[in-house]
Amino acid sequence: MSRAALPGLTGRHPLGAALPALYAADDLAQRFTAGLDAVLAPILSTLDNLAAYFDPDLAPDDFLAWLSSWLAADLDPAWPGGLRREVVARAVELHRLRGTARGLVTRLELCLGVRAEVRDGAGAVWSPHPDGELPPPVGAVVVRVRPGRSGPVDRAEVEALVDAVRPVHVTCVVEVGDD
Repeated sequence: MSRAALPGLTGRHPLGAALPALYAADDLAQRFTAGLDAVLAPILSTLDNLAAYFDPDLAPDDFLAWLSSWLAADLDPAWPGGLRREVVARAVELHRLRGTARGLVTRLELCLGVRAEVRDGAGAVWSPHPDGELPPPVGAVVVRVRPGRSGPVDRAEVEALVDAVRPVHVTCVVEVGDD
């Protein structure tokens, strides 16, 4: 939807009515101010409803994409509108949980509609000697997913989402279950 030129949109307070009495009967002045009203009406309407533009449930679709970029909420254009609005509305929560097992489970359930379980790795590695060799890395984080509200699990989608939200230094293995 474009807010540039909406046919029939008029301002609540026409400029012609605010002119001095001398210009009230002047046809040129009234037509000129009517033209200004047509240009200003979408701008004033947007300003009157500005709070709604920042509410993900009410924002126009084109503004929702812009709003998501402000919040660094990565939206897939293929997602349905309701899901994109929910991801933007929960962006702060998702950022707060980012890098945690709970955050990964929440993101998978929200974005892909799958049930997920994360089995975290064994811990951290360290060397007892300065500048020494590090021991081999510990096991990978196992992400088990099962079908949820979205039907069958698409392994490629799950792996792409896990790779996008996992910490860079963490290795993740995705296992897909049937139940």
